[in-house]
Amino acid sequence: MASQATTAATGAEDEVLYGMIMGVLGELNQGRENPIELGLGKGLVLFGRGAVFDSMGLVSFLSRVEEELEDQLDQVISLTSEKAVSRRQSPFASVQALIDFIREELAEQGAAT
Repeated sequence: MASQATTAATGAEDEVLYGMIMGVLGELNQGRENPIELGLGKGLVLFGRGAVFDSMGLVSFLSRVEEELEDQLDQVISLTSEKAVSRRQSPFASVQALIDFIREELAEQGAAT
């Protein structure tokens, strides 16, 4: 039973994070000459081959996501930390990878309190 509750909580948290990330992408689209194809959803490649951001664009995007995490969830997370950038699988590979990384960071912060 606890496993089902954890899965449901994780799913709800993922949807909140997904909405937050897609909201930031939507905001950034307003100032772009070539809009980001938001219909790709969680599979949208953020950084790397075929990605929507170059390194400067990624940093700007991540900064906005950090602001939203603090504003909406009252959580301070560094998405450009050494931990994030040195991972074997980049948390910036896709929207889903970023959600997974943020969820891990939130869980670690929760365990530390």
